[in-house]
Amino acid sequence: MQTIDTLIVDDEVLARKKLCVLLGRDPDFRVVGECATATDAVRALHELRISLMFLDIQMPDDDGFSVINAIGPDTRPKIIFTTAYDKYALQAFDAEAVDYLLKPFDEERFARAAKRAKNEILADLAQRAITVEEGIQATPIPPSERFVVKSEGRILFFTTDEIDWIEAASNYVKLYSAGKGHLVRHTMNEMERKLDPRQFLRIHRSIIVNIKKIRGVEPCNSGEFIVTLVNGKELPSSRGYRANLGLLLKSVL
Repeated sequence: MQTIDTLIVDDEVLARKKLCVLLGRDPDFRVVGECATATDAVRALHELRISLMFLDIQMPDDDGFSVINAIGPDTRPKIIFTTAYDKYALQAFDAEAVDYLLKPFDEERFARAAKRAKNEILADLAQRAITVEEGIQATPIPPSERFVVKSEGRILFFTTDEIDWIEAASNYVKLYSAGKGHLVRHTMNEMERKLDPRQFLRIHRSIIVNIKKIRGVEPCNSGEFIVTLVNGKELPSSRGYRANLGLLLKSVL
């Protein structure tokens, strides 16, 4: 999982140091800030992206609940209250806190609270991923107009008009432009989905061609064709993809 960025808010230096030590034993947590006042805590929450906050209740300038009220529910991190007073437990429950650590707490009690926070954060991330995936599936994916290729230590950018043809190469594909081939980390099926079908045709299980680059089509034996590009390159078109040539073959069918 990604690191849980954590803010510690407590006016006692030793209390902050104890939490830092305990959190430092778990690589899933990263302390990104410490605050001694409610004012500083609110400022940190607006400036940083916090997933979890250990929050003291009684502080010199205000209480911990004022910190919660100062930020919106959409940007509020998970909260574990840390306090020496048990009288605020009901308010903490109303504030939907993950846990309520009563000082002084031991390592075992801290570990239970941290585990609970981690589980809730993981559950939220999983739900968010499901929501994003559902949104992706519901939204039509527009055709790609540009491809990025790593070649000989350089990063190259190709527009679709610059692509002559595409050939399968094991688990990759090779994109041809200006007579040179460049490996791309996609399968043929993935490339076919990314390309505009009005501009690119799959003429073979292993070949996709840019319609704008076709010079001519020549029928061969057994219902196959040879597609000649403007640069003179000849590509085979198999019977299984004959229909994909559509109107281009109308004059020879």
